[in-house]
Amino acid sequence: MVYVYRAWNSAMATTAAQAKVTTGTSIKTMLQLATPATVPIKVLSWGYSLDAAPSSASVVELLQTDVAATVTAHVAAGVQPTDGNSPASRLTLGTTATGFTSGGTEGTITATRCFDVVEISGPTNGDDQLTYRMVFTPLERPIIPVSKFLRVRATFGAAVNMACWICWEE
Repeated sequence: MVYVYRAWNSAMATTAAQAKVTTGTSIKTMLQLATPATVPIKVLSWGYSLDAAPSSASVVELLQTDVAATVTAHVAAGVQPTDGNSPASRLTLGTTATGFTSGGTEGTITATRCFDVVEISGPTNGDDQLTYRMVFTPLERPIIPVSKFLRVRATFGAAVNMACWICWEE
């Protein structure tokens, strides 16, 4: 059976609203998923929203890597099934697995596969780049092999706050 899940780059909202996280001013993994050793995942969609236009050109990427960034670990409640009757996700959780907001330790990556890149030109582009959503068609949906990492990674010249998410099936 196929199950669908979504995770954000923050702890799951409970009594407080979903949190946005600063992008910082250098390359930073905003959200990372670690596929388990037993099952690949298929990416259905992903996206982000910013609270302000960056003051200089910036880039947001969705890519697969062979090495984990060091992140704030997600807990099981942070990886939400879209159907409340689904079992818990099989993603690997932990500070070098599924989590959000790297503390600057991106790891020494030797191989990547890039699935989507958004170039944000800066403040002259207005509000049209503050929100982005990509829904992959069935034939182009990225499949992340077992024991790999899927990241939303941001490189901003000036920090803004970002909320990002990934939706996938297992």
